[in-house]
Amino acid sequence: MSRTRTTRRPFVLACVMLSMFMVAIEATIVATAMPEIVGQLGGFAFYSWVFSAFLLTQSATIVMFGKLADLYGRKPVLIGGIALFLAGSLLCGFAWSMPSMIAFRLMQGLGAGSIQPVTMTLVGDLYTLEERPKIQGFLASVWGVSAIIGPLAGGVIVSSLSWSWIFWINLPIGLMAVVGFLLFLHEGVEHTRRSVDYLGALVFSIAIASLLLALTQLGQSGSQVILFASVFLVAAPLFLWHERRTSEPMVALELWTHRLIASANGATLLAGMTLIGLTTFLPMYVQGVLGRSAVVAGFTLTMMAVGWPLASTASARLFHWIGMHATLRFGSLLMPLGASLLLLLSPERSPVLAATGSFVMGFGMGLLSMTCIVRIQASVDWSKRGSATASNVFARTLGNTLGATLLGAVLNLSIEALARGNGSLFNLEQLRRVLESPEGLARGAGEPFVRSVLDTSLHLTFWGVFTVAVATAAMAFLVPSETRTATPSSS
Repeated sequence: MSRTRTTRRPFVLACVMLSMFMVAIEATIVATAMPEIVGQLGGFAFYSWVFSAFLLTQSATIVMFGKLADLYGRKPVLIGGIALFLAGSLLCGFAWSMPSMIAFRLMQGLGAGSIQPVTMTLVGDLYTLEERPKIQGFLASVWGVSAIIGPLAGGVIVSSLSWSWIFWINLPIGLMAVVGFLLFLHEGVEHTRRSVDYLGALVFSIAIASLLLALTQLGQSGSQVILFASVFLVAAPLFLWHERRTSEPMVALELWTHRLIASANGATLLAGMTLIGLTTFLPMYVQGVLGRSAVVAGFTLTMMAVGWPLASTASARLFHWIGMHATLRFGSLLMPLGASLLLLLSPERSPVLAATGSFVMGFGMGLLSMTCIVRIQASVDWSKRGSATASNVFARTLGNTLGATLLGAVLNLSIEALARGNGSLFNLEQLRRVLESPEGLARGAGEPFVRSVLDTSLHLTFWGVFTVAVATAAMAFLVPSETRTATPSSS
């Protein structure tokens, strides 16, 4: 594949950023509007499924779309993914009940499963190894900006218009991206008859979906955990058996045996676990223990979103000064360093300490993720770049799910143990009523016992974050230094 004269890289990059922005802002803008949505549609019991449904189909199809991009080219797969995302967005705005909302969110997630890995693959096609760090910095800034403006935009839209517009706002953005790709992206992909492993894609999706469902149900429904885990234990070996027998497997298993790709994906998975622990539990500590407002809690988390794109931009110079391998190790060491600052938090500490730890971890994650994706893409040819990139995106997504589940279990179990241990003063049900009251964490910070329980249990959770961060650094040190650079090829 070679770049044609009509391909306009700056315009294609702008379209890539527009596409990624739709997916990046989705979580924060929807979370802001969810109370209003539930108030109108009812079905509070399905609240979490509005988020889980999106993540489920996104996670289960990332690898599949990466393979399709290798088979048919990036452009048709990306435009098809955007079309699915926009169709889901349009229908979400017309949802008449929570079950219908969940069904349309499944469609949105399906489109997001294509957008995220294929846009990153496209950048690997269009830009050289030397250019990529700067470009990846631009892409990382999309996530930082969306994390900052998402809650604000959601609040303004809900108060000024209707909650439907938090979904419909995607339509003009997505259409501009599609038009841009049609006009400015031209691929020289040879159109030959190809065999698509639809059965493998189906079995893989069932395996991953059942695994994620089992993880999300931990601590809630033992029978459902057993059911989904059983499906996974049947589907996963069946998938591996099928992929070894088919001539054109949907998932390139040999990529996962490649030492560089396997170790880089392992580091990315552990880093994803670390970061989700930070983003999930740090705001809880700032509000429930330090007694600060949601705005201050959001500021401490925003510092991570600032550190990530700064690190991605700075990585280009670090590559030149100390090399990619040293940059990867340096970034991985920053993660446990930042996590160690969370261990120093106490009710008397300033939220500045929390913000500093958040920034250091975000900067470390920016260096680690940038180096991993660049090295993975450089180690394979164009025909496998989509699959290789998708494997890394999938590893980070799975890490987020594992981290939220395991670290959440640490928090819940420690809260329950502490509350039951002091049952004579404040039993578990009373504690739950305080935390689930309209005032929520703000009221909890005013109750000495609740504040003490949250302080202790969240510190145990931060120890979990620190432990995973150390494991992330250890895995990063296992990534080999040598890289076989594939022949650059672009659209």
